[in-house]
Amino acid sequence: MRILAKPITAAYIAITITPAFAENHMDASTVVATVNGTEITLGHMILVREALPAQYQSLPDDKLFQGIIEQLIKQTLLSQLNEDADSLRTQLTIDNDRRMMRASEAVDLISSQAIGEEDIVAAYEAKFVNARAGREFNASHILVETEERAINLVEKAKEGNDFAKLAKEFSTGPSGSNGGQLGWFQKGMMVPPFEEVVVAMEKGAVSGPVKTDFGWHVIKLNDVRDLSVPPLKQIRDEIFAELRQQAVLERVSQLQDTGDVALTDLGDFDAGVLQNLTLLDQ
Repeated sequence: MRILAKPITAAYIAITITPAFAENHMDASTVVATVNGTEITLGHMILVREALPAQYQSLPDDKLFQGIIEQLIKQTLLSQLNEDADSLRTQLTIDNDRRMMRASEAVDLISSQAIGEEDIVAAYEAKFVNARAGREFNASHILVETEERAINLVEKAKEGNDFAKLAKEFSTGPSGSNGGQLGWFQKGMMVPPFEEVVVAMEKGAVSGPVKTDFGWHVIKLNDVRDLSVPPLKQIRDEIFAELRQQAVLERVSQLQDTGDVALTDLGDFDAGVLQNLTLLDQ
């Protein structure tokens, strides 16, 4: 969006620039210019600035102020050329923008009512301080189809054969080519039978055959380390966002249960109609 255009002069437009005003008497309704009877307010300018890319927002305030007001004046003049009622596209765009902005305001309201500092602290403690899943594991595995083959591989590994080479040669899983390496993972990231065995293992140990829905596993626990607990200040925004999402989903669910929502039966139709922009040209 170009906002730093050449100055608009009174030689070719009829505008009124509001006289200088004291900053302590200004609010969003303060009129900064009038274009053929249409008022441009400080609130309009603030919203334009908020939507600008960062490189424009970093401009000196006086240049930014002048650029924004010139842009709004030009847009107002152009909008006045068309004396017809708003087009269908404009009406629908305004509807969507209003819906989105009011929903966003509702989210902020729900957050302010449902989430206090004590809720953030409690969620932080539950997730990090009081959580029992305070370790993460680094393991490798060999996946085969039968228990008999898994037992044979356990014996080979315990005899001193290189585990990574065994995985590359015998594993049917996608990690086989990488020596069976699964990398670091926490509780809840692996299927329960696999996780239960890993959690109970000692570092460097090789498990007996472990059955999951994927087949039979032979597991080697390469390493274990404690998870560091980040300070609340560092992840406060993240926790707040999680609580807000939960609060909003719960509120929306309540509204859906109590509201009157009716979907129109459209019968058989082509959903590709969403690509038909000509429907807006009415």
